[in-house]
Amino acid sequence: QVQLVESGGGLVQAGGSLRLSCAASGTSVSRGAIGWYRQAPGQQRELVARFSSGGTTTYADSVKGRFTISKDNAKNTVALQMNSLKPEDTAVYYCRASDYGRWFWGQGTQVTVSS
Repeated sequence: QVQLVESGGGLVQAGGSLRLSCAASGTSVSRGAIGWYRQAPGQQRELVARFSSGGTTTYADSVKGRFTISKDNAKNTVALQMNSLKPEDTAVYYCRASDYGRWFWGQGTQVTVSS
């Protein structure tokens, strides 16, 4: 059973930083694609940053230069370092991973950026 558990969300002022973490079990973060998505109220869920199965990183244009995705194969975790946060980054952030062709989501963690 694949499980993804996000942590690290919270309330931060604009310009501040947060670091999200996704702990995976039942799968390996070194295998398959894995990444971060977000959903703001009334908006569709969108890609923030991800690793492809080949290890290539992709970032949404809106976060390039501010967010960095990384993974720790030994700890089986994926992190999202978010700097220079803006109010428009406010959303629920989800971890998503593939495992032998199936996709799994975490429960999400709330990030709120105040102006």
